[in-house]
Amino acid sequence: MAINERIKFIRNLRGMTQKYLGMAIGFPEKTADTRMAQYEIGNRTPKENMVADIAAILEVSPQALAVPDIDSYDGIIHTFFALEDTYGLRIDKIDEQLCLTLNNENTSFQTLFPMLNAWQSQAEKLRNGEITKDDYDEWRYNYPKSDAKARKAKLDKLRQQKS
Repeated sequence: MAINERIKFIRNLRGMTQKYLGMAIGFPEKTADTRMAQYEIGNRTPKENMVADIAAILEVSPQALAVPDIDSYDGIIHTFFALEDTYGLRIDKIDEQLCLTLNNENTSFQTLFPMLNAWQSQAEKLRNGEITKDDYDEWRYNYPKSDAKARKAKLDKLRQQKS
C-alpha cells in the first residue's frame, strides 16, 4: 500500500474526514479537504516533515505511513529480496509450510530478533483473545513507541512487586 493509500486507510480508521485532518495539520479550512484529497489520490506526495505532521495527528508512527511499494505481488517479492540482501531474511520450509526466518549469522540478527519477537508476541495475544484487533493495530501503527511503553509498564510492575 503506497503512502497515499496508507494516509486514507488510517484516516478512515480514526474516523476523520479529509477536512478535519487537513485543518489539524494547518491547512486553511477552505482548502483543507482538497489538499488532503491530493495526497490521498496520489497527485501530490507529502514531504518528510508533512508525513511527520500527518502521523502525529493520526497518532501513528511516521513509518506506518511510509511503507515500501507493496502494491503488487512483484513489489512484495522484490521487497522480500531486498530484506534478504540487507537483513539476512531467508525463506525456508518447515513441516511443508513456507516461512520466513532470520539468518542468525547476519549482523542484523541481534537487532531484528527482539523486534520480530515483540511482533510475534502481540500477534499471539491477538490469536489467544488477550487483546483486541484494535489493540493490536494500535501496537503495530505506533511501533516502536508502543513497544517502549509496554517495556516500561512491565518494568514498573516488576519494581512495584519488589517493593
